Order: sequence, then structure tokens, then C-alpha cells
Amino acid sequence: MTAQATFSETTPVPPSVPSRGGRRTTAAMWRLAATVAIWGTSLAVLVLWVRGGGVQATLGLNAESLTTMGRLTGLVSANLLLYQVMLMARVPVFERGFGRDAIVRMHRHVGFWSFWLLVAHIVLVVLGYAATAAVNPLVQLWEFVWEYPGMLLAAAGTGLLVMVVVTSIRRARRRLRYESWHLLHLYGYLGAGLAIPHMLWTGADFVSSPTATVYWWTLWAVTAAAVLVFRVGLPLARSLRHDVRVTGIAPDGAHGVAVRMTGRALHALRAEAGQFFVWRFLDGPGWTRGHPFSLAADPASGELVISVRLAGDGTHRLTGLRPGTRVLIEGPYGTMTGARRQGRKLLMIGAGAGVAPLVSLLESEPYLPGEATLITRDHADAEALRVEAIGQLVHTRGVRHFTLNGPRGQSGPSWLPQSHAAWSGADLVRHVAPDLDDYDVYLCGPGPWMRAAETDLRSGGVPADRIHRETFSI
Repeated sequence: MTAQATFSETTPVPPSVPSRGGRRTTAAMWRLAATVAIWGTSLAVLVLWVRGGGVQATLGLNAESLTTMGRLTGLVSANLLLYQVMLMARVPVFERGFGRDAIVRMHRHVGFWSFWLLVAHIVLVVLGYAATAAVNPLVQLWEFVWEYPGMLLAAAGTGLLVMVVVTSIRRARRRLRYESWHLLHLYGYLGAGLAIPHMLWTGADFVSSPTATVYWWTLWAVTAAAVLVFRVGLPLARSLRHDVRVTGIAPDGAHGVAVRMTGRALHALRAEAGQFFVWRFLDGPGWTRGHPFSLAADPASGELVISVRLAGDGTHRLTGLRPGTRVLIEGPYGTMTGARRQGRKLLMIGAGAGVAPLVSLLESEPYLPGEATLITRDHADAEALRVEAIGQLVHTRGVRHFTLNGPRGQSGPSWLPQSHAAWSGADLVRHVAPDLDDYDVYLCGPGPWMRAAETDLRSGGVPADRIHRETFSI
């Protein structure tokens, strides 16, 4: 482990971290509102099913029981499918209430639950109707698709959802370029839309009463409005208002690039260090694909800076950006900010591109010399990002910087290099920060790497509410 620990007293140092009780209370209120929204509507689905005689039909233990259980799984699947869309629509109540890390996990779990409940819905309804009519289930399925209103569209929608689910399995994801997977994933919106007509035309639970009709129409309308407002309207309005443009690009490490941008009244965005935007650079074909990149510098400096590891077509395009290129922005998003901080000291642990938001936090947060420690992990020294900015923090703010570079270890903690395979992760953390009770830990890097590091942090005695992390990938 190598370290930098010099400090120049020529630059004033901010005082220790102030109280953030009010901001934590606001965050708790957002979280409560988001939780109530999720559980309130889920309970409404159950109430509608019970009022429609679902319980009595189930207790009959006959063909109608299969049909009514198929109705229930269909209702819950439809509700979850709409939330699947809503969770990724950047709705403020969910973004501020749950945070990006929790939303990504929920999006994945809700998506798979919705899909398997959809499969159960199809199987149970087909078996129930087939038993009632005393026909072969395959014959009944054929009749559903070709003879019932809206069912052909629903079948097409189901096919699209199957494609989305299959390509979202991690093994399949690894075989696809991000750009290809993202394009395929968008077909989930079309699949959800194609399923709606059969609910209106053949779904008794959707139109059986004025209450049910109002509930479902309201939920669909709110979901569609959320996508249009928060994924299209608001980002476009902000982009036009702030007129963000590229001012310069520069290499950042052997395989990275830093992009600097300015615009009008950027302070009005209220962006905070540690947050991210979804960026679209209007430099030619392919601009429609947005990419989430964290701020790599304190936005209070008057410019927006990102530092990107070159890993695919979308990131390699950034090397060809020209000054003046217009940028469409969505955001700011994310809750890995100073508002989550509770302790006096900071321990930042980052790998690869995950170092960028940690640098922005170290530039913006108050602490005394020696109260902030940064641990960075890269495969090789030359690949490190934000080296100059980190050097400035060491020199002017008294940040303690340790590097853990080198090939991945074949034994020992998976988040440490081979050179530190003899260490336990918990011992290394306690060695670097012996007074762990005074620290908040900010963690950023690839998902598996963060999970391994978090396990060792917990083993080392860091409480869960003092470990702050965020994940973008689904």
C-alpha cells in the first residue's frame, strides 16, 4: 500500500462537519412518502380483488379457484409492471425517498416478480377456463389468443417482456454491449403498452366497478404522465434553460477521459457533489443513448466535470467531443451526498471510475487535515483517474491517500489486490482508520467489488448507516 500525506497550510481549511439533522429528517419524510405510495396502491389491488369475490371463489377449490387465482396474479403483475416503469421514470418522490441504489435493486426484483406473476396468470387462467369448458388447455390458449379482444396484442407484449427478462439475466447481460442491451430494454415500455387493451376489453377486475375503473385508469395515466414529464419534458426544459456545452476534454489516466462543461445559471440545478446526471452529447448519430456519469468535481466551482473510464462505444465517443458541443442533461440524481454524513471523519474507498464522485465529495465537504482518508483501487497505476485532483486534495486539504493498485488477488478479500492477499479486509480498514467510530464511509465502484468491501467494513465494525454507496447498473 502506498500513501500520500503531505499538507500545505497556505489554504484555509473548513471547520468540522456541521449538523445535518434537518436534511436527514427531510430525507426520512421522502422515504416515508415513497413507501406509503408503494404499499398503498398494492393494498388497493388486494381490496379490489376481495370486493370482486376473490376469496369466496378461491375457497371453492374448483375450476373457478384456478381462474380467480389467475385474476389475482394478473392484477398484482399489472400493478408491479406499472411500478416497474414508474421506478425508472425519475419521479422525485422515489428518487429522494429510496435513492438510486435502492431503486436499481427494486427495479430488478419488481421486474422479475412481475414477469413470473404474469406467467402464473396465463397458466392459471388457461387451466381454469379449460377445466370449466372441458377442453384441452392448449386449445383454450389458442382460443384466448385468436378469439378474445386484445389478446393478440397481449401475446405480442408478453413476447417483448420475455425478451427483456431474458436479456436482463446477468449471464446474458455480460454477452451484450451496453448500448444493445439498453435498446432492447426499452421494448419493455412497448410490451407494457400492448398489454393494456386486453385488460380493458376482457379483464373483469379492471372494469367490474366504477372504483376499479377509476383506480386503473388513474394509475395508468399517472404512470404515462410521469414518463413524459420526468424523462422527457423536465430534462428537455432544463437542458434548454441551462444550455450546457462542452468546454474541454482531456485524457484522464491511460484509459479515461475528463469532460468539462459550463452553462447558464448552473447553481439553479442544485447539484451536489456525489450526485450524477444522465448525459446525452449532441455530437452526431447515437446521441439519444444516455449514460449515467457522476460529477467528478464539486459543482459549486461553476462547471460540471465528469471523468469516464473508456469501456465501450458510448464512452469512446467522448474522446472526439469538440468544445461547444451541446449537452442534454437529466438530473441531478442520487443520494450519495454529504447530507448522509453523520460522523466527523471521512473514509472514501473507490475503484476505477468510482473514484470520481468521491473526489467531488472531498472537494466539497468540510473536514480538518487528517480527517479524510481516500483509498483508491486500480489494476495498474497508469489507469488511475483524477490523479491531479487527488494530489491537490492531499496538498491543500490534508487528505490521506492510499493506493491499492495491482492485479486482482487469487486468494484473500476479493476487493484487494494480490499484493495484499495476506490481509483480511477488516484488518486493513482498521489499520488505515483505527478510530472507525468517528468515520462515515463512502464506497463507489463495480457492484461485486462494493459488496465485498462492504462485507469487510461491516466485519470491521462500521454500522450499516455509516456506509454510503450507490449503484447505477440494473
